[in-house]
Amino acid sequence: MLYSLYYYYMSNIVIKTRGLSSRIIFGTVFLLLIFGILQSLTGYAQFTKSLTKEYNESAFRTAETAATLMDGDHIQDYLDSEGSSDEYQLMAKRLYTLCQKQNVTLIYAICPDPGTYDEFTLVVSVKNEKSDYDPWPIGYRRKTTNEEYRGIYADIYENGLERGTVLRTEDLSGKEPHITSLIPIKNSKDEVTAILCVQRPMEELKEARRGFLIRVLFATLLLSLLASISTYFFLKKHFVHPMQTVTREAQRFAKENTAAKEDLLKNISKISEIETLAESIDRMELDTLLFVEKLTKMTAENKRISTELSIARRIQAAILPNEFPPFPGRHDFDIYASMTPAKEVGGDFYDFFLIDEDHLGLVIADVSGKGVPAALFMMIAKLLIKLRAYSGGDPGDMLSDVSGTLCERNPMELFVTCWFAIITLSTGEGYAVNAGHEHPVLRHADGNYEFVKYKHLIPLAAVDGISYKSHEFKLLPGDSVFVYTDGVTEAENNENELFGEDRLLAGLNLDPGADPEESLKNVKKEIDSFVSGADPFDDITMLGIRYNGPGR
Repeated sequence: MLYSLYYYYMSNIVIKTRGLSSRIIFGTVFLLLIFGILQSLTGYAQFTKSLTKEYNESAFRTAETAATLMDGDHIQDYLDSEGSSDEYQLMAKRLYTLCQKQNVTLIYAICPDPGTYDEFTLVVSVKNEKSDYDPWPIGYRRKTTNEEYRGIYADIYENGLERGTVLRTEDLSGKEPHITSLIPIKNSKDEVTAILCVQRPMEELKEARRGFLIRVLFATLLLSLLASISTYFFLKKHFVHPMQTVTREAQRFAKENTAAKEDLLKNISKISEIETLAESIDRMELDTLLFVEKLTKMTAENKRISTELSIARRIQAAILPNEFPPFPGRHDFDIYASMTPAKEVGGDFYDFFLIDEDHLGLVIADVSGKGVPAALFMMIAKLLIKLRAYSGGDPGDMLSDVSGTLCERNPMELFVTCWFAIITLSTGEGYAVNAGHEHPVLRHADGNYEFVKYKHLIPLAAVDGISYKSHEFKLLPGDSVFVYTDGVTEAENNENELFGEDRLLAGLNLDPGADPEESLKNVKKEIDSFVSGADPFDDITMLGIRYNGPGR
């Protein structure tokens, strides 16, 4: 009777153990599925937001590049020539090349009717070879598509709007959904003479989102399957099997009433829960040792990578002038610069160097892209600009040569926005070239800092065969110049607000008479306060110079 009760008790334990295994497996799979669904929804929303933002920004960058290929002073000349002039043909050819490289559907420029904006006249239109659109001929007249377009036209011409976006997903007459980015084309008087439009299809965005969702769902299902199999075998080995062994021994004992010929319970406790716990702990210790071993190897590998990136960062920092004052024996100017990379290495750079005793070269630039590729391209561009500057000549010719050299081997199609100037220190006269870079900021003696805005040229290495022209300026004793990369004005806080040009001017004008080092520190302090600990999106690079005049 005692043996029968013992056998019955142990059998019930095994049955309950098997039920517990099923519940654990089911619960694990269920939680993984819930987690996968939540991760899919959250990731899908964030992925869509980030991709749409980058999608829109990419279209605007293409539009801004395309706008530099058109002369706002010659819009009417383009129309009068009906597209037959050499200048128009060259411009259209470059727009076509840009359209193919950037893989956009259409690039076109229009002149809306002033006042009503009900109709517009086409200036130029190029399309992607893969698109089924038929480009409109020059001079083509068409009614404005809808009120949204009409409102953007009015804001560009009348309210100074610099960027407009139209997202169309309905009433497309058989055409695919697309996004259109619109920016003004201005003449030398800063008047809007036309609107440049870049159209990109939305199919890429939809395909990317669909692929993301499929990958997440597939990974979740695969993880659930692997978890189920792993959990099943783990429980069978470490929980169910020991209890089955105890039960078989109880059955044998109840049937034979003899001592076991083999000590089947040698490695487990007669109190199965305790022995199972002991085995689990033993297994946990083994797994922990294996995990620590793997973790140690991973930590060593991560440390090696971190060390190499740290070395790369130090090398990058070492090639930038970082000892101040850089020319202790000279008092005709004061200069200071800084770069804070968003990642271990950055794509921004600055440089300043004496070409000879009377000429100072100034450079600030921003390579497209991030990380190591941009850093390598940055080092090449910096070296080429400096070497070419020592050869002499006009700054525009210098950048033309550098851009051509960069275009020769550029498989990743990177480009560089650059502001380059050469100042004659004995007179304060200088020449500057702005290749798609941010507007410089100027302060006259006893005044405040103000932006110096003029038409940008195309970035270096964006299009081969571009010629750059410099413009002349003159600094008087006490004048200061501040230049920077877009990481300054586009620094974001946790509410996705941009630092912007107004806050930049405010930071500089906290103490407009401060030396360049203090001015840069004031701006950096304002940026740090604004972003409030948000992760940096782009490198922050600044350079400031104050011209003291000859003989100082």
